[in-house]
Amino acid sequence: MLLLGGFLGYGYWRYSQLRMPTVAGLTPVVSGQPINILVIGSDSRSGLTGQLAAQAGAGQVSGQRSDVDMIWHLDPASGSVQILSIPRDTMISAGVLASQVGTFNRINTAFDAGPSSLVSIIKSNFGIPINHVVEVNFAGFVAATDALGGVWMNFPYPSRDAYSGLSITTPGCQHLDGTQALAVSRSRHFEYEVSGQWLTDGTSDFGRIHRQGAFLRALTSAAKHQVNPLTINSFLGAVPAGVQVDSSMSYLDALDLLWHYKSLDPGAMATQTLPTDGLATNTWGDVLFVQQPAAQQMLASIFGSQLSRPSTPPPNENLETPQPPSVTTTTSQPAAAPSGSGGGASGAPAPITTTQPSFDPSPCPAA
Repeated sequence: MLLLGGFLGYGYWRYSQLRMPTVAGLTPVVSGQPINILVIGSDSRSGLTGQLAAQAGAGQVSGQRSDVDMIWHLDPASGSVQILSIPRDTMISAGVLASQVGTFNRINTAFDAGPSSLVSIIKSNFGIPINHVVEVNFAGFVAATDALGGVWMNFPYPSRDAYSGLSITTPGCQHLDGTQALAVSRSRHFEYEVSGQWLTDGTSDFGRIHRQGAFLRALTSAAKHQVNPLTINSFLGAVPAGVQVDSSMSYLDALDLLWHYKSLDPGAMATQTLPTDGLATNTWGDVLFVQQPAAQQMLASIFGSQLSRPSTPPPNENLETPQPPSVTTTTSQPAAAPSGSGGGASGAPAPITTTQPSFDPSPCPAA
């Protein structure tokens, strides 16, 4: 009993070291109901030094944008996890933020005004309630991965990305440290070598989202198999360097989530990408517009009756903002993890299964 009390007390001390900003617009958690956590991958270069800072583009950009916008839909009753990724170039209606970013803009611009603004945009455009927010910057990503001892990922082919710094010279299972894992997760210009010829994954952000999902499964696997107290302590000590959690998530809330998901199979983490269509514009360059009705069908399949009527729906390619179509709001657990924009003919249901691209890395089988 004393050992358990000491463990909980130590955990509370570590948790209290996190930066916990107040985020406006969060929806209170209802006991027994699913929880939606907005996970923001900030492109802030704060805390990076040397080669890693140069690789991440420190000094070339100012401010901060949401490099990653994921909504983790957790159902404690079933123990299921569904992850929705919203591509950073998706066009949104700014609403009350119009004076800061314009009437319409990419969703990643909202984060420069802080997490509260991004929460507001997601609710007003898509009707998705957000209960908690977790923010991870580049430095925190690297530190947390290194503290766990890195991750193992299988590369079918030699792979590279000159922009993110990715360089895998031999195929097979590779041990990646934090810097290498960041290069995989940031890769939007992914290339792979087949029979001496370098081929390009032309899906840009969609391919990157898929690789991020593979990394998350590898990281979850690494964390679940970690029993060394010194390594766990190192991980807990590294997290505060680049991770923020909203002030409404208490230590007991975090423990409750850990308890419900202690037996989570990383391979069962279903990841989906909001369906969009690409378009080159004079004002914003190459951007993405939400594809209906596929997008609303996907949202309904994940969030069900949690969805509300958007107050400022995202624009279509004609910069009109119609309400999303009515669809059935019964939730269903997808069988696999889709990647890509969700294409298909108008009126087709949102895709729920897909085949992983043969060239993309995947988590190595657990040892």
